[in-house]
Amino acid sequence: MNPQAKLVFTISLLLGTTIAISSNHWVTAWTGLEINTLAILPLISKSHHPRAIEAATKYFLVQAAASTLILFSSMTNAWHTGQWDITQLTHPLSCLILTAALAMKLGLAPFHFWFPEVLQGSPLTTGLLLSTAMKLPPMTLMYMTSPSLNPTLLTTMGVLSAAVGGWMGLNQTQTRKILAFSSISHLGWMATITVYSPKLALLNFFLYALMTTAVFLTLNSIKTLKLSTLLTTWAKTPILSAMLMLTLLSLAGLPPLTGFLPKWLIIQELTKQDMAPTAVAISLLSLLGLFFYLRLAYCATITLPPHTTNHMKLWHTNKPTSAWIAILTIMSIMLLPLSPMIAAII
Repeated sequence: MNPQAKLVFTISLLLGTTIAISSNHWVTAWTGLEINTLAILPLISKSHHPRAIEAATKYFLVQAAASTLILFSSMTNAWHTGQWDITQLTHPLSCLILTAALAMKLGLAPFHFWFPEVLQGSPLTTGLLLSTAMKLPPMTLMYMTSPSLNPTLLTTMGVLSAAVGGWMGLNQTQTRKILAFSSISHLGWMATITVYSPKLALLNFFLYALMTTAVFLTLNSIKTLKLSTLLTTWAKTPILSAMLMLTLLSLAGLPPLTGFLPKWLIIQELTKQDMAPTAVAISLLSLLGLFFYLRLAYCATITLPPHTTNHMKLWHTNKPTSAWIAILTIMSIMLLPLSPMIAAII
């Protein structure tokens, strides 16, 4: 892709995200979301492969439908209350439509079907943007409207997302699809806690984005798209493979790694809200995610060649490892000691 075009699309992404997360009016928030969608589409389809074009088409259709629902929800609310302010969403029907629209934007179950397919058809760097930066504006809108949203509906969608992300990630062999179902599962945790503690949902999102960025950059550095290629990474980059294993275990939420922090605080908050059964359910469903993270970690570090897979082995990495990978990996593993300070802030 032309560097000037890439710069324009990147600036448009930053502009769309900034407009969406800093607006008080529904129309400006909708404008930011549309700029975001139009800016990411060329980045998804830049390889001109039929799979990439298909992914871009699916992404456009789903995001356009979700944006239309957001506009319809805000217009219905304005019709009944005369308010265009995002925080003044009070009409019950508008709240339900907005919840469905944000679930489509984020990829929450049962509106999750597009996300693994789009991620599978995108390059790893674009997949990273889809999994992290593109979810920030809808998460911000959910944060701002959290007092108005239906807790029962969000909790149901959250538990369902944790179940779908765990079950459907079990039999995947493509790393991008595994990370897509991982994202759906994490979004389930965020949706469950959004109404009760919006700050905790945002903390979970930022830590999830941190850990996912470390995993995506590592996979991009070692040029790994499927499990069979991951089997040979220990021979090429043993230290990076070991760090990838620890980051994956942190993403699974194992103590004493960073990923345990948001799960711990969410379970604590749900227990305070007399929702112990929900806390137990999503904790048990996260074990399904732990299984496929362990499978990825096993392939990256424990399975050593020679083995009998019939595929071309890429034995040399052409570029040095970025310093960003080291910084993000360390943060993805070692932030748990900050938990008393974070708990006090929240």
